[in-house]
Amino acid sequence: MAALSGGIWPWIAVIYLTGFIFVMDRLLPTDTGNIDPGSEFPATDPLLIALATLHIVILMLCIVAVAPSPALSFGQKALIAIGAGLFFGQISHPAAHELIHRNKRWLHDLGRLIYTLLLVGHHASAHLRVHHVHVGRNDDPNSPRPGEGFYRYALRASQQSFLAGLSAETRLRGGRVTISHPYVLYVSGSICLAVLSAWFAGAPGLVMLLFLSLYAQLQILMSDYVQHYGLQRQLLPDGEPEPVGPQHSWNAPHWFSASLMLNAPRHSDHHVSPARTYPELQLDPGTMPMLPYPVPLMAGLALFPRLWRKIMDPRCGQWRARPWTTRPDVTAADISPAVLAAAKSGGIPGAPLPNSDHEVDVDTPVRQPANTGGKPRRNERG
Repeated sequence: MAALSGGIWPWIAVIYLTGFIFVMDRLLPTDTGNIDPGSEFPATDPLLIALATLHIVILMLCIVAVAPSPALSFGQKALIAIGAGLFFGQISHPAAHELIHRNKRWLHDLGRLIYTLLLVGHHASAHLRVHHVHVGRNDDPNSPRPGEGFYRYALRASQQSFLAGLSAETRLRGGRVTISHPYVLYVSGSICLAVLSAWFAGAPGLVMLLFLSLYAQLQILMSDYVQHYGLQRQLLPDGEPEPVGPQHSWNAPHWFSASLMLNAPRHSDHHVSPARTYPELQLDPGTMPMLPYPVPLMAGLALFPRLWRKIMDPRCGQWRARPWTTRPDVTAADISPAVLAAAKSGGIPGAPLPNSDHEVDVDTPVRQPANTGGKPRRNERG
């Protein structure tokens, strides 16, 4: 409505995605209740498809809205850009994140498309093939180090994430970069979108696209920063990192913002059981680190490094000091059927599994069956 008719709608959009969410999180009680993970959720995928479609529509309207026209003032166009950027970072990103975790190829590709339209298509690869594999370790660009400020983290992670995802995708293809390589599609898609934006709305359209994309990317980085700050996986006596557990992600129990972000603040369970859809994500304040404020507010606090460290460093120290002797409770329902079938056959897949939640970190594609005895080779662990 803001892009189509201006008026008071730009203000309503921005106020809803800032002040209104803050007030609702303060007024409504927190929610730590859990739904049975075995329940059926038939509306889950249709909602994701609707949000992805809405993202495309809003992006097109925003680009057209800034074309030279007396219909909207500069102030209205600026508010539209801010409101849409908030929508893309807080709603489109969680929806795309859910889609890239889907096993259905076309849903997975729809998620990759949303990230490509935000000029950050590589996030779809880096998230699955790097972040989920190395979360809580220095090998993961998107896991902030203890004491690392957000600005330093954002500069480092934005560059290293692109390169790490590229390296992982290329290794899985035997070192070859062909026309079907995901990064070819990400980069070419982003270039085509930039050209179309400039063609339809001139320089203002291109500026709008760049602003919306960078603003959304900033919020994606904020999300990873807030939800993983200072929580690192320790090394076991055999030198291997401990398994991903509930203690390696920050969570928030605030109902309104969590619903808006498709339960993204229930982040620990997503990393322990990445195959679970967003309605069935679990929350346990006893074993999962809890943020003192809602995720959107914590993202704002991250912009002030000294204040952030004053609030978060003591909490990080408390969780790092806890002894952890149990492994995450992962059932067969959380494991890809293809992985289970390969495990029951006594071997491992001869090629990378498509759209699996935890991609194997390999130097070269695994093509030989696993050892029948002895210590596993590096590429066979996990």
